[in-house]
Amino acid sequence: MINKFLYPNGGSESYVFQLGDYLQKQGHRVQYFGMEHKGRCVGNRVEAYTSDMDFHGKAVLSRLTYAVKTIYSREARALIRKVLDDFRPDVCHLNNFNYQLTPSVILEITKWKQDTGRPCRMIYTAHDYQLVCPNHMLFNPIHKEICEKCAGGHFVNCVKGRCIHGSVIKSIVGSAESYYWNRRRTYGYIDAVICPSEFVKTKLDRNPFLCGKTRVLHNFIGYSDCGHEKTREKDKEKKRYALYFGRLSEEKGITTLIRAAKSLPEVHFVFAGTGPFSRQTTHISNIKYVGFKSGEELKALIRNAAFTVLPSQWYEVFGLTIGESIVNGTPVIGARIGAVPELISDMRNGLLYEAGDERSLEQAILMIWRNPEIESRLREGCRDHIFQDVESYTEELLKIYGQKQVEYRNCRRTG
Repeated sequence: MINKFLYPNGGSESYVFQLGDYLQKQGHRVQYFGMEHKGRCVGNRVEAYTSDMDFHGKAVLSRLTYAVKTIYSREARALIRKVLDDFRPDVCHLNNFNYQLTPSVILEITKWKQDTGRPCRMIYTAHDYQLVCPNHMLFNPIHKEICEKCAGGHFVNCVKGRCIHGSVIKSIVGSAESYYWNRRRTYGYIDAVICPSEFVKTKLDRNPFLCGKTRVLHNFIGYSDCGHEKTREKDKEKKRYALYFGRLSEEKGITTLIRAAKSLPEVHFVFAGTGPFSRQTTHISNIKYVGFKSGEELKALIRNAAFTVLPSQWYEVFGLTIGESIVNGTPVIGARIGAVPELISDMRNGLLYEAGDERSLEQAILMIWRNPEIESRLREGCRDHIFQDVESYTEELLKIYGQKQVEYRNCRRTG
């Protein structure tokens, strides 16, 4: 398992750790490669990890070496080779690797295969749009809107739009990184690409080196989290509320939701999570901000909510919060964008509204809030939606791991 962060940091890390743990329980040998960090919780036998890279640090040396290290890493190549020589894997499963590890690891895996003659498969799970968009989101943070101008390899648009942290310098580095690895056709060495949704597949197929290698496999949801058979804990949460949980950031549509909340004083909201907009929730009378929650505490918040809201304004890759809500029996109001419509069946297990449309969002919220019978019917609909658990997901994944070759489809290059 290859992932730049080997400590709990987000959804991709949860995926890597849960999948790796399940594979080990099924008798497979699993080791991990990524950055060293004080919070690292998984590893490899030879203790080979790249240096922790803090791109937000203020050290002069860090700023001077930023560009080189984010494009190509000799260190990553040398260290992953140690792991490969020792472990001799049948599969290298790539996850998030750009900027900290860099695609240099793909080159070294390919060289190791050639040197040893090992039939090692290289699989990549796309947790974002990094391979077709330098800022990985297909979203411009300056204009706060969807952006696909880099599609087809026109990465200079990343610089024009200052798409990486609003910085021209960082956007130049990101653009250069994309040009470099695409010109080298490095991503063509990947054998198969796991897409968490049909929507992600349509975007990654625009990269000619990935087209024909993409496979749709919806992310798994842990059914140990399932709350369908559990009693809602009304005695613990007497006040009815709408729940938002996740990152409080612009692309998640959090500002749209905050404005809608201000316009709906009769509705009680609970916001759980962290992010740059967390402070904006603390002085609104009908919003209770509870900070980051996880485990049983988060599950209880989800189960006891009248509904959850996912107001995204970027192309959601999957929408894990949707899955976590539905398996716990709680309907979801979601923006009609990205992979969201693949998970929410309108008027069956939730409601869809037009992304960024504050008025449409308010109407959806009031439809459930003022009509308990609709809430009840949507809860029943949640029971009918079946998500993959880690067992069924791994069963499908092992088939991809074991494929001798990828069947290429005729794909039309766009952009």
